[in-house]
Amino acid sequence: MVIMFKPTTMKSVPITEFKTHCLRLVDEVAKTGVGFVITKRGKAQAQICPAPPLHDPNDYAPGKGAHAAWIVGDILAPLDVEWEAMK
Repeated sequence: MVIMFKPTTMKSVPITEFKTHCLRLVDEVAKTGVGFVITKRGKAQAQICPAPPLHDPNDYAPGKGAHAAWIVGDILAPLDVEWEAMK
């Protein structure tokens, strides 16, 4: 998932400041939900944005994917081709 931010809501941080205050800046992004752009000599080099929320483990409960796949044809019948491993 890619989350894009409007440039007006993003601040830019020089790479030297990012190196010095990396942990504080990442904590700030996690807390506020507002990312920033890392610049080197005034040019954008990278973008830091908040991580998407983790999925709820209950989303993967048995039966949740019912009717998501279909079996077409006879899956138990022998194949008409000889496998390399069976030679």
